[in-house]
Amino acid sequence: VQLQASGGGLVQPGGSLRLSCTVPGDILIRNAIAWFRQAPGKEREGLACISSSDLSTLYARSVVGRFTISRDNAKDMVYLQMDDLKPEDTAVYYCAANTQATMCPSPQFERMGEYDYWGQGTQVTVSS
Repeated sequence: VQLQASGGGLVQPGGSLRLSCTVPGDILIRNAIAWFRQAPGKEREGLACISSSDLSTLYARSVVGRFTISRDNAKDMVYLQMDDLKPEDTAVYYCAANTQATMCPSPQFERMGEYDYWGQGTQVTVSS
């Protein structure tokens, strides 16, 4: 299973960026998809998850109100809209799929072990 994250880049503090994750259609329509990030020297952090069954979403406290996860099944895509970006948002961002469930695992959606397929990551740098 191949997931592919894209859309990263350099953005100024306070700016916005939208990341995209290409997910094979048979995975996207049946499974929960999440976004993670990993900053240098830090553990990978779960950010947001979207369920396939009812499109419900879960967010980490660090990004609630600033980041929005969404999906477009017709385009085989999951997005992460990031607003009001801060320098501490600088990291490599990954998308991941939980192929065992249609709903985001709750409350443990932020745990890496809940996901069995990962994309290769896209770099986001927030700097002036």
